[in-house]
Amino acid sequence: MPSEALQPYIKHYWVLYSPANLVNEVLFPSGYLELSINISDKKVKIQIGEQSENMPVIEVLGHLLKPTRETVEAGTTILITRFYPHASSLFLHNSATEFTNHSTDLGDVLNQNLSGFYNQLMEQPTIGKKIKVLEAFLLKQLARSQKRLKAIEQVERVCNYISARQDSFDIKRIAKFAQRSERHLQKLFLDHVGLTPHALFAVQRFARSVHLIRTSAASLTDIGYECGYYDQTHFIKQFKSFTGVTPLYVKKETKKSW
Repeated sequence: MPSEALQPYIKHYWVLYSPANLVNEVLFPSGYLELSINISDKKVKIQIGEQSENMPVIEVLGHLLKPTRETVEAGTTILITRFYPHASSLFLHNSATEFTNHSTDLGDVLNQNLSGFYNQLMEQPTIGKKIKVLEAFLLKQLARSQKRLKAIEQVERVCNYISARQDSFDIKRIAKFAQRSERHLQKLFLDHVGLTPHALFAVQRFARSVHLIRTSAASLTDIGYECGYYDQTHFIKQFKSFTGVTPLYVKKETKKSW
């Protein structure tokens, strides 16, 4: 769990470990921007849409709206910080939309040589101690962003409002809630979230459908309706636009792992 000072901005830390080689593994949009640190000596290759590249050692992975695949060497271990949708710009100091559909080296973002930070983190013998080094780094970044807090608080309120209404999207209703024009709200979200309000709604609805496919015995038709898709065709079309695969593919792959 993040420290008290970071809890309003970071959902959680988690560790991805791959015991086997993975080739062209589908990567699903989560609705969260993530900071990923490769704490192994293994390589990861990521393909977002048509663009393929090696994952940086310290990566900013933005929101994914295009089909994305990863090829991962056995033994890869990655320490991941998952930011709340409203919060990443407090730590990265760039418009969040610059990271959407991109895997970006954090050193390039901050215009810093981060080898000292990475070496210090790697010297720590446990994940818990590595996270302490990571948190010290993040707190320094946060301290430089106090002027953004007011805007961030407003974006957080609107993000929570959108998340609480997963059945439908109405930009006029959202703009009225935010007491902002639709145009200003769109710009605010692109700067601080990296997505428009409608795109955030769509990704969150998609992520909910993936969770239900993996955990529920309900039919795909019922899952689609529960997540607010107006018919099966709409559900499949949006699912494929994000991943390149169908809901049925995910359901079959989930069954194989049981």
